[in-house]
Amino acid sequence: MGEDMEEEYEGGVVKKFMFVNRKAPYGTIYALEVLEMVLISAAFDQDVHIAFLDDGIYQIKKGQDTKELGMKNFSPTYRALEGYDIEKLFVERESLEERGLTEDDLLVPVEVISRAEMGALMAGMDVVLTA
Repeated sequence: MGEDMEEEYEGGVVKKFMFVNRKAPYGTIYALEVLEMVLISAAFDQDVHIAFLDDGIYQIKKGQDTKELGMKNFSPTYRALEGYDIEKLFVERESLEERGLTEDDLLVPVEVISRAEMGALMAGMDVVLTA
């Protein structure tokens, strides 16, 4: 990575991180663990991006009811991300359409981009972590 792409901050160099969510929110620990990594990265002043693809879109769908699953609904945590200066949330248009959802079905403001645009965005990251 060239020096011109790096931003300095008190503790070192800011890196562009993208966390890619592909899994449904419940049934595995992946979604919650990615959310925890997002918060940790933001605490270290990194440039954090979050992408929702495939069933990962359900992580930010409105109206989640987890009572029957016996699990805590962690989706409201996504609304708090703005307080951590995490405002770069992206949803893949094709994944949204394949599930019959629209932006209005989502809990938080996102930028809806095409699969090709998502690939280009990922290519510009320093670190891409997928779950």
